[in-house]
Amino acid sequence: MSKNAYLFTSESVSEGHPDKIADQLSDRILDNLILLDPSARAGIEALVTSNLVVLAGETNLINFREKIDLDDLVRNCIREIGYEDENFHWEKIELIDKIHGQSEDIAQGVVETENKNQGAGDQGIMFGYATDETDTYMPAPLYFANQILSKISIERKAGNLPELGPDAKSQVTLLYENDYPVCADKILVSNQHNESAENSYVRDILVDVILSALPEGWIKNNKDLIINPTGRFVIGGPDGDAGLTGRKIIVDTYGGAAPHGGGAFSGKDPSKVDRSAAYMARYIAKNIVHAKIAKKCQIQISYAIGLSYPMSFYLKLDKSANIDTKKLSDAIMRIVDLSPKGIVDHLSLKNPIYSKTSCYGHFGRFPDQDGSFSWEKLDLAEKLLSELS
Repeated sequence: MSKNAYLFTSESVSEGHPDKIADQLSDRILDNLILLDPSARAGIEALVTSNLVVLAGETNLINFREKIDLDDLVRNCIREIGYEDENFHWEKIELIDKIHGQSEDIAQGVVETENKNQGAGDQGIMFGYATDETDTYMPAPLYFANQILSKISIERKAGNLPELGPDAKSQVTLLYENDYPVCADKILVSNQHNESAENSYVRDILVDVILSALPEGWIKNNKDLIINPTGRFVIGGPDGDAGLTGRKIIVDTYGGAAPHGGGAFSGKDPSKVDRSAAYMARYIAKNIVHAKIAKKCQIQISYAIGLSYPMSFYLKLDKSANIDTKKLSDAIMRIVDLSPKGIVDHLSLKNPIYSKTSCYGHFGRFPDQDGSFSWEKLDLAEKLLSELS
């Protein structure tokens, strides 16, 4: 390796990973609450283990069970993921529902009145990040880790990989030179499989799928593809390990290439800035890079519970950026409303758009007609350039 070269690694997990099952359940319930009332407030948590699902958390819609069949929702989600194992089967699970009403102390901080703007649903710090090393403005190791598992999932659900189970993990290590990725150093994939599938066979059926997710020529030697290194991965999913909502926050964001404020996203309505402000921070950072103001951009925003505007706003650009960061920050403040209500309105977040975010990353995706991934739009770049000029 050259003097300025280094290796960087990110991981991803599939929709069948126990933690991701929990995230999906939390976001599906949230979407159904928003369908009942776009102003629904909720923080939904899930625990999954052997043939057991526990739901907890809070919502202001205290009578939601009259319209939402949680049992049906949970079983359908698990069935769609593909779990029909003896110890985790959509028909056999026990469901424990402990979702309760939202605390009045929290509610008084986030409810908008004639005399008070909507405040943040909690204190916290949120980060956004973008880099020009991929077309999606995402760090390449995480982007490819997600792509690998997404392609395997598509093939599995199409019936082309019947020997594989839903639980899977990937890990991508790339070689960087001059701060840009040039090739893959190691690719690791662990995928659940049935009892009869030998490890050599699992490797054979996965190699082509993995290579199709990477730029041509990035793997110099197939020995650098490591598949199921323990030699066996039959017991998987919640029977192999318990899952919890919000335990894969680095997978959800930037794969470790940027800081994380600590708050999880799934199950939280947009009044909770853990989610909405992190989306806005990504939106701003991505548009800064798209506008070629910088090659890399990191943003931090902090909030206090019940208060309407950020406590702080921090902007960090790569060393090649030739702009006064205070001037850029001031321009952002003039054209973007960073209050919780301003963020929700700008990104149209009061829509049932969150189930799609719960697997394969909240960022680096494409805006859809249903309003999902609105924070990935590039419509702020021209406004920023105009304001700066």
